[in-house]
Amino acid sequence: MLTGGGTGGHVFPALAVARQLRELAGPVELLWIGQAGSLEQRTAEAEGIEFASVQVGKLRRDRNPLAILNRANLTDLGRVPVGAVQAVRAVAGFKPDVVLATGGFVALPVGLAARLLRVSLVVHEQTVGLGLANRVLAKGAARIALTAEASITLLSPRLRARAIVTGNPVRASILGGDPARARTQLGTGFDPGLPTVYVTGGAQGSQEINSVVAELLRWLLARANMIHQAGPSNVEALAVAAAGLPAELAARYHLCGFVSGDLVADVLALADVVISRSGAGTLAELTAVGRAAVLLPLASSAGGEQAKAARLLSEAGAAVAVSEGITTEAVRAAVEPLLADPVRRETIAARARKLGRPDAAVALTEVVAQAAGAVPAAQR
Repeated sequence: MLTGGGTGGHVFPALAVARQLRELAGPVELLWIGQAGSLEQRTAEAEGIEFASVQVGKLRRDRNPLAILNRANLTDLGRVPVGAVQAVRAVAGFKPDVVLATGGFVALPVGLAARLLRVSLVVHEQTVGLGLANRVLAKGAARIALTAEASITLLSPRLRARAIVTGNPVRASILGGDPARARTQLGTGFDPGLPTVYVTGGAQGSQEINSVVAELLRWLLARANMIHQAGPSNVEALAVAAAGLPAELAARYHLCGFVSGDLVADVLALADVVISRSGAGTLAELTAVGRAAVLLPLASSAGGEQAKAARLLSEAGAAVAVSEGITTEAVRAAVEPLLADPVRRETIAARARKLGRPDAAVALTEVVAQAAGAVPAAQR
């Protein structure tokens, strides 16, 4: 049984394990428990995985304790007992050998149901610190799979004994990128004598990153080719900002709303420098393929996890982090040395690659299979 969702960061590890189990363990029955109408439901259905929903109560946190007592939280509070009963029924009915919980509020009732019914539970955490749901579930988990070595020191001695660092699964396709294919598909007029910069704020784009890039556009294009994934709703405004560029610079600028999954691997293979957020999935991909990156953490990420992750990579010399305010000046100061010095870029990329775990999907699947009492085909 798989449970976890709400965001791609929670959904993809579960999906990666589902795919690996089908390859490694032969015939396998899978059931994904999530929220109705969610990303996890769409993902499960697209993969042909049986799906069942439970009601979810989400806690909207605030620095002011009194602000937590808002209407939305109080309304969701009523869903908690309903979701708990649904989760117990789902686990009891499916009788899984193991439950994998990858985080998100939907994982909490299902993981607790597994504990109640004495079903083996594996928790996977994508960020440095355990998320709220995983902090609760880890206490009764058979194994706690972690993305980063640094996470182990944050656990109590009792939990450390059940912890293992597997890494955060990345899409298998991300490892097979081809820079020549990216050039062909993008059809750009890139200058082969210049480095290529890939700017991304995620699937929806980032207004903060886009604003900074718009101000730095001429400066960047004087030094590099650019692929800019701006988000579908931001393309028009950036196209206006780029309209006044000289033809020579405009030819080096590829603006798009979204880079498809198949093309992302090729774009990453082509990129010499990546400017991006520091979400768990993004960092897993950047380190798996080994790319020099300038990380612009999302200040509002839960528990400041993006800033923590960016700082860890920066301290390891595996990225450059902009953490004291994402301003035009700060981003330019971070990017300029990388564009000017190929050796520096390669040094950072090599250190990132050393931290990467391209085999994380296989490692996590083996932990799940072992917790279920099965042995993957690769270990027979």
